[in-house]
Amino acid sequence: RTPQEEILCGLFAEVLGVPRVGIDDNFFELGGHSLIATRLLSRIRSVLSAQPGIRALFEAPTVAGLAARLDKNLGTRPGPVPAHRPERMPLSYAQRRLWFINRLDPTAPVYNIPMVMRLRGELDRAALEQALADVVARHESLRTVFPETGGEPWQRVLDPQDGTVGLTVLDVDRKNTDEVIADLVGCGYDLTRDLPLRAWLLRLGPTEHVLVGLLHHIAGDAWSLGPLAADLGVAYAARCRGEAPGWAPLPVQYADYTLWQREVLGEASDPDSEMSRQLAYWKETLAGLPEELELPRDRPRPADGSHRGERLAFSIDAHLHRRLQALATATGTSLFMVLQAALAALLTRLGVGTDIPIGAPIAGRTDDALDRLVGLFLNTLVLRTDTAGDPTFRELLERVRETDLGAYAHQDVPFERLVEELNPARSVSRHPLFQVCLALHNTDRATLDLPGLGVSAEPGEQGRWAKFDIAFAVTERRSGTGGPDGLDGLVEYATAMFDRETVETLSVRLVRLLKAVAADPDAPIGRIDVLGTAERRRLLVEWNDTAREVPATVLHEPFEHQAAVTPDAVAVIFQDERLDYQRLNERANRLARHLVGLGAGPGRLVAVALPRSAELIVALLATLKSGAGYVPIDPDYPADRIAYMLRDARPALTLTDGTTAARLSEAFGDTKTLLVDQPDTLTALEALPAGNLTDAERAGALRPHHPAYVIYTSGSTGRPKGVAVPHSAIDNRLRWMQAEYGLGSGDRVLQKTPSGFDVSVWELFWPLREGATLVVAEPGGHQDPAYLARTIREQEIDVCHFVPSMLRVFLAAPEAAGCGQALKRVFASGEALPRETAEDFHRVLPGVPLHNLYGPTEAAVDVTYHACEPGASGPVPIGRPVWNTRLYVLDAALEPCPPGVAGELYLAGTQLADGYLGRPALTAERFVADPFGVPGARMY
Repeated sequence: RTPQEEILCGLFAEVLGVPRVGIDDNFFELGGHSLIATRLLSRIRSVLSAQPGIRALFEAPTVAGLAARLDKNLGTRPGPVPAHRPERMPLSYAQRRLWFINRLDPTAPVYNIPMVMRLRGELDRAALEQALADVVARHESLRTVFPETGGEPWQRVLDPQDGTVGLTVLDVDRKNTDEVIADLVGCGYDLTRDLPLRAWLLRLGPTEHVLVGLLHHIAGDAWSLGPLAADLGVAYAARCRGEAPGWAPLPVQYADYTLWQREVLGEASDPDSEMSRQLAYWKETLAGLPEELELPRDRPRPADGSHRGERLAFSIDAHLHRRLQALATATGTSLFMVLQAALAALLTRLGVGTDIPIGAPIAGRTDDALDRLVGLFLNTLVLRTDTAGDPTFRELLERVRETDLGAYAHQDVPFERLVEELNPARSVSRHPLFQVCLALHNTDRATLDLPGLGVSAEPGEQGRWAKFDIAFAVTERRSGTGGPDGLDGLVEYATAMFDRETVETLSVRLVRLLKAVAADPDAPIGRIDVLGTAERRRLLVEWNDTAREVPATVLHEPFEHQAAVTPDAVAVIFQDERLDYQRLNERANRLARHLVGLGAGPGRLVAVALPRSAELIVALLATLKSGAGYVPIDPDYPADRIAYMLRDARPALTLTDGTTAARLSEAFGDTKTLLVDQPDTLTALEALPAGNLTDAERAGALRPHHPAYVIYTSGSTGRPKGVAVPHSAIDNRLRWMQAEYGLGSGDRVLQKTPSGFDVSVWELFWPLREGATLVVAEPGGHQDPAYLARTIREQEIDVCHFVPSMLRVFLAAPEAAGCGQALKRVFASGEALPRETAEDFHRVLPGVPLHNLYGPTEAAVDVTYHACEPGASGPVPIGRPVWNTRLYVLDAALEPCPPGVAGELYLAGTQLADGYLGRPALTAERFVADPFGVPGARMY
């Protein structure tokens, strides 16, 4: 070994806390990571007057490799030294942000750092009080307050005799200890006058105490707890001997660091300054950063910026820890980078996106003189992780390595200064620049050594608070030989947005993903299974267990049965006209025979262009009885759309009336038309038999696979597309609806949806299959809230449907409130149902059930259903699949999305249409429906 290598071996061993290091030992295999890599580089600068960059350590992580890269010709920046203090000492960049947050809410304990130690044995309380005073005198940061002058905060360092921290003694019952501790560490600070350190001694018995310390983050960080505990132990031992502690003076104080930081970085306005250079890097790196990550939350982000939180623990066993460390070594990365890549890959798989900013703490103690100082040096880096293009995990690690090395090389810009420069859209309800944080700890925890006492650390949760949406903190365990011995994870999450079960599932998926990438780092991240076997079965099998035996029949047969069983029951009401089941059936049969004579039959189509009326109901039933499928033509459609539909559908004929035909003659063109209201037509119909048709009378046998109707939908191209729905599909849909909602013979259903929309199908035929009464709204009435309310009340409507936008308008009408006495059930579909509209519904019509239905025209009206309960929160789900229908929410790689994750909805089952007219039939693989584009829309 060369002398330089000998020195480097000693420095490696010193910062890693191991007995010895060989020249070929890998820094990261020995437990090194980015947080303590900074300390190693600082020691090298101090001892060898060399200034290697952090990239050099990652590229050459052994003593031999790094020694070859040391360049003594590079100038080293001066370290901090005791400096002349201005009259008003400014705050450090990190302190400024915490000070302003504290002024917004001094009561919030979000930035409290608790230290709780259980003491067993004979305690010298006077020595402990003196030791505490010694530590406060030693560290200026502990006796600093932050007053405000002219709107600007400054550091006021108190003299040791003025800045004393008392030790408050409390007698506490053992069973109440945890509650007392929680109250103490959850108290707030007024930083303009309160010292940042507080201490209590809880006396549980003559030889049992709990020492509770509370440090505000403005005066310290997690690293500070080490020197704080060490100095307290030295001082206590000395005071027990009746002596003052004989420690060496600190090289500098925190105020000196504050001035040094500003001097080293310079001003952003100076283009040659270090601050300007590093800011330029961050501005380029973070350009276009997502304003907010859309995490798979259980609830929307609260507007009030609540910081309430909980914590949840998880663990990684030693075997997986060793495999992850081996993967890091093989890829020239660190364990932290492996965890970061895994977290980003998981968030991408959970639908968060491919641009994932993750916050990561870094020690910020870039000079030896700061190592033993209590103060706020911690900085936070924004690690922008790019997962686009479905890279393999190994490829993703390469991206993460480059990102992180660049960030480490520009770590001096305080996060608070970066936020000021980038000036992202601010919100009190979210953390700026990132909402997910990841930290890896493998340094020893702070230990307090008090002679004559047994000391053990206790958990000291400061109430229940969360700084970020979700924060992962992972702590390495090391075996006696220094090898990987497992990881302890802790997830801190905001309870306003996440349920504990959701976060627990998230941590389970993270561990599952880590196992997968350790086994095969060359697999694309889109192919990594983040679902367990049980969850995958639940998504693919259990939630789709909708199979039901459904008799093979055609749409109008149940109506014919009702006409035979209850011939005198009222079937249709339109204005002053009433048709009983027998009369309706007879009229439809006569018209059906006439249609057969004009060319209608199975496999053919008849266009029906009639306004909403009793005659429309007769025409639709007649078309079905003839064996043809009906094509509803809304007379209010633009003429060019009607003309296109007729050219595309090529019906055998068009059923219409004289008024409509005269108005739309150009749109009808050369299409054969039958005017149902003309005297010669009426005369011809009266001469025809009124009994039900048989296959012998039709042009061919009518079977369930024949089209029942063709409804035109715009489709993705904007051109109308005719969706041909077979009898079997809509029959399945209506049988499910009756089984689920049980329409009775005495019920009344309001038919108000224009016949060109698929919701009209169940409005028309569900009640007629079950012996109920169909009340037909007058033309245009579906757009008049007052008319609808009057009709619901006067006709005693039990069931009706609203498009959510019309439901909102209806609920705002004064007349709506009086409808609650009549209505038994209301359905909503056709658009996303906003939660606010559902809440208004329950307020205006209390006690009336509201059901949200979803389905594309291509799938026989609806494929999912959901009962909206009062008091629910979050997006209204689209619900469960109906009979004989399977739904799969898949990602871009056609893998099942975990519950709560947005994806594309794939449908399969008997409710799918045969296809578009003139186009191939649909398949489960080719048909994709977007459930209204609602973020978080989900089945369950």
